[in-house]
Amino acid sequence: MAGSNDSEPWLRGPIEGVHPLVMPVFFSFEQVREDLARHTRNLSDEALWKHADPAKQGGTIGFHLKHLAGSVDRLTTYLLGNQLSREQLQTLAEESRPEGSLAELLELVNRALSSSEERLRSLDPATIFDARSVGRRALPTTVIGLLVHLCEHTQRHLGQAITLAKLLQ
Repeated sequence: MAGSNDSEPWLRGPIEGVHPLVMPVFFSFEQVREDLARHTRNLSDEALWKHADPAKQGGTIGFHLKHLAGSVDRLTTYLLGNQLSREQLQTLAEESRPEGSLAELLELVNRALSSSEERLRSLDPATIFDARSVGRRALPTTVIGLLVHLCEHTQRHLGQAITLAKLLQ
């Protein structure tokens, strides 16, 4: 990416080989990588699975990291016009299970982001308004709708993980 690394990813210029309509997803993913590295730097593995609320309301940082990785994979699958595999459904069912160290979960997130980026590089921009469906109920959307949701949903869980990390450190 061009530009200065002390600016946010979207301000660093175009990404070679990525269509401008898909580029915001790549910027969102790079922001996730950088913000997670910065905000989890001093986080213990124990804190990863602690609830900030003593009544155990809301998710843990570990849950948000696992969900972020899993949802990126699932949304990318729908975006490319495919349905979820058994493995993806199993991963979804296990997202709240308190398993994994911080290093393992950060690697899980990075692998999901990298895999999505690789798959999105093949997206034909001429399909941007093509219909897609999501979930067992085949809820209607479009390629561009899924691109937008991929960015905003990923950033939502990043924000929740950052907030929890700040509360628990």
